[in-house]
Amino acid sequence: MTGDATAAAAVVGGKSRRFALVLEYDGTAYSGSQLQQNGPSIQSGLEAAINNLTAEQSRAAFAGRTDAGVHALGQVASFVTESALAPHEIHRGLNHFLPQDIVVRSANEMPLDFDPRRHAVSRRYRYRIDNRPSRPVLDRNRVWHIARPLDVTAMASAAVRLQGDHDFAAFAPPFDASTARTLNRCEVNGEVGGEIAVEFQARAFLPHQVRRTVGPLVEIGLGRMTEDELVMLRDSAQPSTAGPAAPACGLYLVEVKYEGLELGPTTGNENAG
Repeated sequence: MTGDATAAAAVVGGKSRRFALVLEYDGTAYSGSQLQQNGPSIQSGLEAAINNLTAEQSRAAFAGRTDAGVHALGQVASFVTESALAPHEIHRGLNHFLPQDIVVRSANEMPLDFDPRRHAVSRRYRYRIDNRPSRPVLDRNRVWHIARPLDVTAMASAAVRLQGDHDFAAFAPPFDASTARTLNRCEVNGEVGGEIAVEFQARAFLPHQVRRTVGPLVEIGLGRMTEDELVMLRDSAQPSTAGPAAPACGLYLVEVKYEGLELGPTTGNENAG
């Protein structure tokens, strides 16, 4: 797809339209999902692709903020355009212009008032730990490698104690608003091949909450912290007392859900890229 062909296809109809995109990305080379002064971001890469495709300057909004080095399997972004391109053309065209470490998995036209952040009813994160003796090579920027054996049973028992309604101030930096959250899911699962996955689901999370939760769970797995000490942290409501924070490389935004809305495959051309 050449730039001239794209410009010809992006006929401006004078009517604003909003698209929702499901994005997958490797966050290793990025300073985070949001625009940053100190380096490239997922947002800047996506907005550049939108501009190349539609010849419009459009601001992208995201369902959740991911930090530098954090990955996504199902981040949701949206943008407004006056382009007449069909959803499958948006899908294919953006993937043509996006860098190799960002891809659009689906593109759907939405009501203009759709807000990917405010309208989300749940977010699911996964943290991956490689617990083999030897360090990984292919996944070196995508997992936290811990060579010492972890007590997965102890970690799983402790994780359950974090589920429900709590003040999670200890698991976040100082925060101007309420630090009360409902953690619907916090599970530790040992998997084949020496990988451990920690699964989280909630309507909303505090900044760094997942990584500041995984860190203490690993301390429990190493025998350096007890489950009761984790509960004391949970109940302390003292900001930034939980830690150490797990490194960003093992964290993935897996899925964002919306009430009565399924952001499934792009309609139209099934070979949309």
